[in-house]
Amino acid sequence: MILYDLRCSQGHQFEAWFKDSGTYDKQAKRGDVECPVCSDTAVEKAIMAPRLSSSTRKKGLEHDVPSGRDLAGKKQGENRASEVAREILDAVGKVQKHVEENCEDVGENFADEARAIHYGEAEERGIYGEATMTEVEDLAEEDIPVSRIPWKKRKSS
Repeated sequence: MILYDLRCSQGHQFEAWFKDSGTYDKQAKRGDVECPVCSDTAVEKAIMAPRLSSSTRKKGLEHDVPSGRDLAGKKQGENRASEVAREILDAVGKVQKHVEENCEDVGENFADEARAIHYGEAEERGIYGEATMTEVEDLAEEDIPVSRIPWKKRKSS
């Protein structure tokens, strides 16, 4: 197993385990490696710093020689972190599915439509779509309630 530090095209950094470097290369080429933050599949290996510690000295040189207990604890922590990440991604998927099934996608017209609903110029209903940071800030200044939610981009078939 090999642990890689990865970075998506949006600049999010994360770690992922792979059987070997070839497995990473194949999965990345197929678009199967995606950012847990934004679901971007344009992922590349980030620069990795060697992991050194001063826990053991041999011939005056410092190097890392973890004990079996340290390795077991680290593996247990990594397994739990992986489990939590899966649970978060599952929850995000459920929120997205609920919103898609119960609200109207207004696309890039989100800010205008939210404003029209707020001021009674359009039918009151749940909507979702895209807005720039400036549009979101403007809505907030007008006391128009909006929420940003994580959104997983759908893979095109």
